[in-house]
Amino acid sequence: MFAEIVWFPKQASTTAQSVDLLFVFLVSLCGAVGLLVAFLLIYFSIRYRRRPNALPPSAMPGNTALELAWTIIPLAIFVCIFVWGANIYFDAYRAPDDSEVVYVVAKQWMWKFQHPKGQREINELHVPVGRPCKLLLTSEDVIHSFFVPEFRVHMDVLPERYTTVWFTPTRAGPCHLFCSQYCGTNHASMIGRIVVMEPSEYQDWLRQHAEGSMALQGRKVFLKYRCISCHSADPQARAPVLEELYMQPVRLRDGRTWTADDDYLHESIVAPSAKIVAGWEDIMPTFQGQISAQEINEVIEFIKSLKKGETPRRVEEFPPPTGTPPINPPPEEKE
Repeated sequence: MFAEIVWFPKQASTTAQSVDLLFVFLVSLCGAVGLLVAFLLIYFSIRYRRRPNALPPSAMPGNTALELAWTIIPLAIFVCIFVWGANIYFDAYRAPDDSEVVYVVAKQWMWKFQHPKGQREINELHVPVGRPCKLLLTSEDVIHSFFVPEFRVHMDVLPERYTTVWFTPTRAGPCHLFCSQYCGTNHASMIGRIVVMEPSEYQDWLRQHAEGSMALQGRKVFLKYRCISCHSADPQARAPVLEELYMQPVRLRDGRTWTADDDYLHESIVAPSAKIVAGWEDIMPTFQGQISAQEINEVIEFIKSLKKGETPRRVEEFPPPTGTPPINPPPEEKE
């Protein structure tokens, strides 16, 4: 019976071994200290119990060396644990620069994945063994939590913002995926799996499921919602140029400077009035409730790919938002 008990999930990522080692050390240390305290408590209770007709004990002098020892030694152990844990934390949440990025959208009650080259998956994610994979997570509704026990990765997935987690699989095969945050009636059914494949098999899978890159899909969304009517990158533009914008500093109208990262771009779509770029008016309407989380990811990927001179050209004049005067007034209004 005991042979069937799984004490630890299998180690399937480079992070798993370091996390397990720290966990075993903490459990062993706390267990040893707890047993020592319990043993000494019982021993002293028996050894120094009050006996009949015994005289009151005399005052005991302090022992400076002993007091320093039981203060400094535990402090040194705690500092070592803190440094060790912080090291693992920073390593676990700082993805390598060459990581393969996958967008993840959590929704009651499913996981939706999209690869940069356009491959889409639901409740199943294919990744190559031995290559770092970075997940960019967001939620369409409530708070979820992305948990893969074999990888020892666990990250909350929040609406209206991005969180990230990464892993490097070390063995091929399927791994369980759970939502570990209660998210509604069918929370228990919000499960999936990570399929780790050999690099050659993974490349074959990518070719078989190619649907066009996310940047290409994002260009279609960009035109669908008429973003080009203001972000036209020409003399008639009514909004900032988006070419080569990603991860660049943006000076705001209130004097602050902000980096144009994923969260900034996401906020600029759903709450454009939150951060107005210096030199531009607050005329952009919010797309909150109109554009899906998946479409936002595609637009962001399109903006990331925009190089100098690659902004799509307007094929017709769209009226700008919020009732501002049109770029070219109708003939009957001209004097």
